[in-house]
Amino acid sequence: MSVVKVELGARSYPVIIESGLLGRAGGHLAPLARGRPIVIVADANVSAHLETLRAALDAAGVASEPIVLPAGEGSKSWATLEALTDRLLDLGVERGDHVVALGGGVIGDLVGFATAILKRGCGFVQVPTTLLAQVDSSVGGKTGINARAGKNLVGAFHQPKMVLIDPDVLDTLPPRQLRAGYAEVVKYGLIDDADFFAWCEANGAKLLAGDAAARTHAIAYSVAAKARIVGDDEFETSGRRALLNLGHTFGHALEAEAGFSDRLLHGEAVAAGCALAFGFSAAQGLCDAADAARVAAHWRESGLPDGLTAAGIDAPASRLVEHMRHDKKASAGRIPFLLARGIGQTYLDRDVDLRAVEAFLGAAG
Repeated sequence: MSVVKVELGARSYPVIIESGLLGRAGGHLAPLARGRPIVIVADANVSAHLETLRAALDAAGVASEPIVLPAGEGSKSWATLEALTDRLLDLGVERGDHVVALGGGVIGDLVGFATAILKRGCGFVQVPTTLLAQVDSSVGGKTGINARAGKNLVGAFHQPKMVLIDPDVLDTLPPRQLRAGYAEVVKYGLIDDADFFAWCEANGAKLLAGDAAARTHAIAYSVAAKARIVGDDEFETSGRRALLNLGHTFGHALEAEAGFSDRLLHGEAVAAGCALAFGFSAAQGLCDAADAARVAAHWRESGLPDGLTAAGIDAPASRLVEHMRHDKKASAGRIPFLLARGIGQTYLDRDVDLRAVEAFLGAAG
C-alpha cells in the first residue's frame, strides 16, 4: 500500500493506492458513515465495481444507496447536476455526510461540485476507476460542469475527504480510455521531470499492456507530483498550479470543436494539446524542435493523437482561437499559455500573441 498526503492544512487528506483496495474499502469508509447509509454515485459503465464497493460496505456494516448516471461527458451538465442534487436531497443527505464518487473524471467532477453546493457544502470521497481520474482529476479539488461556452467553466474548489485508488480496476478499462489516461501521466514528465518522461518512453508500452508494476509506479508518481503542486497553490493564484494545465488551452479548444463528446476524449485532447504546445514553443524559438518531435513521437507510439489531424479536428484556426478566448484562466483579456523551453521545462506565459497562435494552427492543420 502507498499513501500520498495532500498537504492543505485543515483540508489535508490521504490518497491511498493499493491493489484490491475496492474490495476492502468498507474499512476506510465506515468511520465516515456515522451510522447512516452512504450514497454512492456511479456511472452506468462501472456496475461491477459498484457491486464490489457495496459488498465491501455491507461487510463493514454500512448500508449504501446507489445513484447510477449515464456515462460520458454529457453528464457534466446543468441538467444532470440538477437531477443529482435533487436526488441527494430526496435521500436526506446532510452536511456531515460523505457521498462517494465511483467512476471516471466526469463522475468525480460532477459529484464534487454537487457536494460543494448541496446545503452549502457536504463531504465526498473519490474512488476513481479510470487511469485519468486516478492520476489527475480525483486529486486537487477542482470540480465542475461544462457550459455552452466551454469546458469546466462552472464549478468550485472542493477537496475530498480521501481518495481510494485500486489499480486493479483498470483491468476492465477499455484500451482507448487507458491510453487517454496515460496522456495525463506523461504530462507530469513534460512539466518538470525529464527523467520521468524518459521512464514513460521506456515503460509506457508495458503500462498500456497491463504490467502491474509499471501501472502502480506511474499512478503513485503522478499522484505525488500533483499533490506537491496542489499543496503549493491550491486555488491557482500563484501560477504554480497552472503548470498542471499543460496541453489544456489547446486541448480544450479541440474538445469544444468536437462538441465535448466521445469523439475526442479529454486525455486524447491533452495529448494533442501538449504536442501543439511544444510545436508552438519550437516555432517561437523557445525550445529545440527535436524536443517537440520527441514528444509527438511518443504520442504516436502510444496510440494517441500528436496534433490536429490525428485528433480528427478540421476547423479554421480562427475558430479554434475563438474557443480559447473562453479559457477560464483568462485575465484582463489575455489568455495564459503553458509553453516549454524543453522537456521538463514548462512555464506559464501570459503574453502570447493570439495572432501567432492562429498562424501556427493554420499551418499545423
